[in-house]
Amino acid sequence: MFTETRRLRDELRTTHARIASLEAERTDYLRKDRRAGVLTHDAFREAAAAALRGSQRRGESAAAVLVDIDGFRALNGRRGAAAGDAALATVASRLRELVRGGDVVGRTGADELAVVMPGANLAGARGVAERLVSILEQQGPVTVSAGIAVDGGTAQLDGLMADAAAILERARLAGGGRVGAPGRLPSPEPSRGAIGALALALSERDRGTGEHAEKVVALAGAVARRLGIDSEDVERIAAAALLHDIGKVAVPDSILSKPGALNDEEWQVMRGHTIVGERILRAVPGLGPVARIVRHGHERLDGTGYPDGLRGEEIPVGSRIVLVCDAYDAMTSDRPYRKALSHAAAAAELRAGAGTQFDPRVVDALLQYLSDCTPVDYAARASDAQSAADAAGAAR
Repeated sequence: MFTETRRLRDELRTTHARIASLEAERTDYLRKDRRAGVLTHDAFREAAAAALRGSQRRGESAAAVLVDIDGFRALNGRRGAAAGDAALATVASRLRELVRGGDVVGRTGADELAVVMPGANLAGARGVAERLVSILEQQGPVTVSAGIAVDGGTAQLDGLMADAAAILERARLAGGGRVGAPGRLPSPEPSRGAIGALALALSERDRGTGEHAEKVVALAGAVARRLGIDSEDVERIAAAALLHDIGKVAVPDSILSKPGALNDEEWQVMRGHTIVGERILRAVPGLGPVARIVRHGHERLDGTGYPDGLRGEEIPVGSRIVLVCDAYDAMTSDRPYRKALSHAAAAAELRAGAGTQFDPRVVDALLQYLSDCTPVDYAARASDAQSAADAAGAAR
């Protein structure tokens, strides 16, 4: 009897422990945002307020970082809610990797995440925010803006979040893809003058490359609009098209102007121009997203391109657009080692590479655009008119 009672008592304790564990799991499940994998808005406010009170009791500072996904509404509209959810999950995952164990991370809006960092100062919060912006700028699939605020010992969550939101808004208005912090105004979007100066430098280095870039800009902008890309991203893609060969300023003339095929060593130097181009563009405030497009402008859809061997959707859509437009203009232009191909021959080459080298959607958009907007050959028209006039004169 005694043994049986003890067994039943042990089973009861085990059952109670299991029930408590399930209740904790249920509570945790209800407190987590299923899309982002972080605390829900209400759970975040509760935990963040407690963390601030703890910092206040210990006489420590505390900081908040508010993160907003750039162009989130346009992303949802262009690629659907699933793409927006995936982007949100990626940003949240990257953010969780950067924060400390005691920091509180939550979703505070449709495209907004927040971190309260007990015991952190401005430098610590800025380090997390800037690393997050940099990682997403280089790896995608989206860019983010961030605003930082520091608690002055009041432990007032609403005031701290309001300060971070105001600074975040300044970063967004300055063009996005950057970090705003107290006492520092975010640098504005680079002027067209900065982009134009780089384009001029490229043109002075190699006149043919500069003229080629201008043609690629017109094609890339048209293709991007046909694919329904929002106007802000169209501008970035156009800038990348204009500057996609900027890294060639570091390529020796002996390679750049060589009339024949490049050998292996020369080809390795030429392949490095995308990385050089990225470094040049990242030195200009606000051109990080453009730099990323330029870096990946020679990736192939099947993963055999350079410099990083990205494949499919890993390649920024801007890079896929610039690659197709660059290839078309290159094929239809004279080169030192060959004559220009006809439109029909170039179109056949693009179709043959669709699905391996090129994005089929981009190829289709470009060829449809060229078909709809075939330019009138005014020189040929004038020649035909003159011939007709000469024939009429002879008949008289």
